[in-house]
Amino acid sequence: MDAFLQGAAVVLSPETLIYMLVGSIAGIVAAAIPGFTVTMAIVLTLPLTFAMDPLQGIAVMLAVYVGGYTGGLISAALLGIPGTPSAVATTFDAFPMARRGEPGRALSIGVWASFLGTVISTAVLIVAAPPLAVFAVRLGPWEYFSLIVFALTIVASLVGHSATRGLIAALIGLAISTVGADPMMGQPRFDFGLEVLQAGLPFLVVLIGIFAISQLASEVEDAGAIRRGEKVVTGSIDFRVWDAMRDVVMRPVNLIRSSVVGVAIGALPGAGGSIANLVAYDQAKRASKTPETFGTGTPEGVVASESGNSATAGGGLIPLIALGIPGSAVDAILMASLMVHGISVGPRLIMDNADLVYGMFLAMVVSSLLMLVVCLTFMRAFLRVAEVPKWAIVPLVLVCCVVGSFALNNRVTDLYLLGAVGVLGYALRALDFPLAPLVLGVILGPIAETNLRRALMTDADWSLFFTRPVSLIFLVLAVLSIAWSVRAHMRARRKADDRKEPA
Repeated sequence: MDAFLQGAAVVLSPETLIYMLVGSIAGIVAAAIPGFTVTMAIVLTLPLTFAMDPLQGIAVMLAVYVGGYTGGLISAALLGIPGTPSAVATTFDAFPMARRGEPGRALSIGVWASFLGTVISTAVLIVAAPPLAVFAVRLGPWEYFSLIVFALTIVASLVGHSATRGLIAALIGLAISTVGADPMMGQPRFDFGLEVLQAGLPFLVVLIGIFAISQLASEVEDAGAIRRGEKVVTGSIDFRVWDAMRDVVMRPVNLIRSSVVGVAIGALPGAGGSIANLVAYDQAKRASKTPETFGTGTPEGVVASESGNSATAGGGLIPLIALGIPGSAVDAILMASLMVHGISVGPRLIMDNADLVYGMFLAMVVSSLLMLVVCLTFMRAFLRVAEVPKWAIVPLVLVCCVVGSFALNNRVTDLYLLGAVGVLGYALRALDFPLAPLVLGVILGPIAETNLRRALMTDADWSLFFTRPVSLIFLVLAVLSIAWSVRAHMRARRKADDRKEPA
């Protein structure tokens, strides 16, 4: 109770609430613009939190996080274009509903579903994270290394269209993490005698380059669209707040099932809202008595997709808080923020920093409330912001990326690395390589190496990775996840070939 009250004193202070309100608005606005993801909003927010109290900074980023998962609904409903990857399935029913003259209903249903999905996921987080942390304290370096191997294979199998490309992206991330001083002895390695590489590639520079710079470059590929200054969103919105709330609440089974799916998928490293969005929608359609209405503008589809993707916010924090494993790229940024403030992330986080963890729980609930109030009150203003042409948005965001990268260590060499990593990210995006496995490879690489070396320093016997039960379970799950992914891709390829064959 003392820890909860200490955390509440920080989160509920007027200063923190104002910062969180601004963060919620920023997350919604960023996600409402197609192509500008939640990850980019979080990356740009991180440098602004360095001077804040650790819990205050985390609370602000959680507000951006929760707001971003809802913001993608705006363009998904009005244009049929998902503002974020986690809003793909939202377009299936929200856009048809808006096209038939009910844009306000579509948006309101999505906002209420997002709010309730976040609250449900937070409740699951509060119940699941502490017991899992008590179990995790008993794990040794063998189990942690095997867990990270499993996490990387999950990332590779769930992200992107190709398991092979997912694995390659994760390996590239692991390779990047080995540049610079090694995490155990501090010895320089793989710098090739270049001064720019002696300090390694900072995680945030890699993150900004891979996601933000590559996305901005892809946005300006169509020069004609930039010159024309085409508007992103047009039209007015008519909200039916309480009718929409009844549409959501009167479907409790769909809401709870979709939220639980979101929590479960969010807890898998690298899965994230884009997968939860589709899986929750698919499960709702399978369980519906009228599956033929899905895709025509049914409220059930909007509730399932939005509650599913928003619930991943709480689900992703479960492995981060309990195990020190980021569930997504956004969770990796939250982890980096704690590390910047000198807080060790891992199984002892709840025990050593209970006020911080309980404050994060409360911040999730407060963030969802702020998101609801902001969305229902200022949606028309957000649409005006989304109408800003790309020729104005792209250079502004690019400047923010450069300033944020330089402010991290005040090194000009980081800007050179930012450009190089941005080119790499753009090339990988053009070749249809998933970027999330690469980023998680960068953050998990040093952790995997540290635990591998600790295990071998404790006992040089390699068989312990296979004879310790928990370690063996994680390694078996890693193999099964790859096998399942390969099988699923082969089955999808065979079906595609069958459809191409003439009757």
